[in-house]
Amino acid sequence: MSVTSRFTLPLARGLPSARIASLRTLAAGDSSRGYATKRKAAPHPNSVPLEKAISILKAYEVGQPKQTVELHVHCAPEKGQPPIRGSCILPMAYKSDITVLVFAEGEKAKEAEIAGADYVGGEDLVNKVRDGEVKFDKCLSTPEMLPKVAKIARMLGPKGLMPTVNKGTVTSEVAEAVRYSKNALDFRADKANIVHTGVAKVGFSAEDITANIATVMKSVRANSKGSRAKFISRVYLSSTRGPGVQVADA
Repeated sequence: MSVTSRFTLPLARGLPSARIASLRTLAAGDSSRGYATKRKAAPHPNSVPLEKAISILKAYEVGQPKQTVELHVHCAPEKGQPPIRGSCILPMAYKSDITVLVFAEGEKAKEAEIAGADYVGGEDLVNKVRDGEVKFDKCLSTPEMLPKVAKIARMLGPKGLMPTVNKGTVTSEVAEAVRYSKNALDFRADKANIVHTGVAKVGFSAEDITANIATVMKSVRANSKGSRAKFISRVYLSSTRGPGVQVADA
């Protein structure tokens, strides 16, 4: 008789098969693991409500209203999920110096200039970007210009500046795209699946900071392909000189 049968057979005699199966499940700890996964995770003991986190950072930045409030969102995406990124219009814009470059020619170039684009051009502008002659924050392109822009894709791609159809930065509606880009906040997660982005100025009211954070969080959660409750694991708020404060209710 094997070692296993010597110890299990005496216990099994006279018991219904269903009862034996339940005992084996309990011994293996399956039921306890199932209970643990159903329990709601408790908030971190050092986390604080968003309102208090904002107050802490304002206290650190007294006399510095132009310092930036930064949001750090730790995400837990499912395997095989596309990169975490997005764009949203903040209720209270905090950047007024966004530089927009548009690759366009003809009438579309004129539309981009009227809408407020900082740099507009065709192949000559592609060459200037390749040579590092212009600096910009956002990049748009018409579909007709995209083949020429593809020549500098290796330069723009790592910086998140390469125009793509999926991001809406390749479009024939250049005027509308320029106006949106001037006011939109773009974000993307790093290799650790953490989104780092500025969301406000310290001098903003607590209500405006809260509204901006809520808008960004909604856009980040929109990346989730599964349970949105589990998609975000931790959220921190910080400022230029302030500490990182974990937020319990962002």
